[in-house]
Amino acid sequence: MKAVILAGGLGERLRPLTKIIPKPLLPVGEQSVLEITLLAMKNYGVKEILIALNYQSELFRAFLGDGSRWELTISCSQEQAPLGTAGPLRLFADRLTEPFIVMNGDILTSLDFRDIMKNHIDSGAILTVATKGITLPLRYGIIDTEQGRICSVREKPNLYAEVVAGIYVCNPSVISVIPEGATYSMIDVIKYLLDNQMLINHYPLHDYWLDIGQMEDYERAQELYAQGIFSRENEIS
Repeated sequence: MKAVILAGGLGERLRPLTKIIPKPLLPVGEQSVLEITLLAMKNYGVKEILIALNYQSELFRAFLGDGSRWELTISCSQEQAPLGTAGPLRLFADRLTEPFIVMNGDILTSLDFRDIMKNHIDSGAILTVATKGITLPLRYGIIDTEQGRICSVREKPNLYAEVVAGIYVCNPSVISVIPEGATYSMIDVIKYLLDNQMLINHYPLHDYWLDIGQMEDYERAQELYAQGIFSRENEIS
């Protein structure tokens, strides 16, 4: 299996930490976010990983090398301008000749990468989108009205939503819908495929999943690591 990790973001919501260290290289326990992902992918059968870089790319290259210390083959691309979450796939087009995984570089998950790949292939879809169900607490009371009258009220209800988890499996043909050299997101890809009535597979995540987007998320990642959720002790053969 091959995977693309998107590691070109600025990580502005985690400043000042990311002013020096890019978000995927921030430490979680004894490892970085990126190393945890590399090991997880390796353990589930990913052999070659392509890293899309932009911000502070020299730090990534120094850390990654050629991937041999993890028994992986790792290559990097360099964006000249931000290309979004889908645009960088164009830079690897000649290497992506079979279904491949795409994952944001600021995510920690215990996802079984073999399973999502098998699920994608079995579905016959052009794209598989992993989602995570989350509960969003609302700060305000909600009312329902009818003909100008209040007929019910709910005190600060929780709202449930399926969010895009930043993990995908793509067929190589997905790359052809991405404009060359333009900023283009995976949401843009999804919209294009839907508009053209192309099959998109849904893969609900029942695994641990955490987007290291804000300081409280980063602190939560440290707690999960301490519990052994993302540590080396969970490696499989």
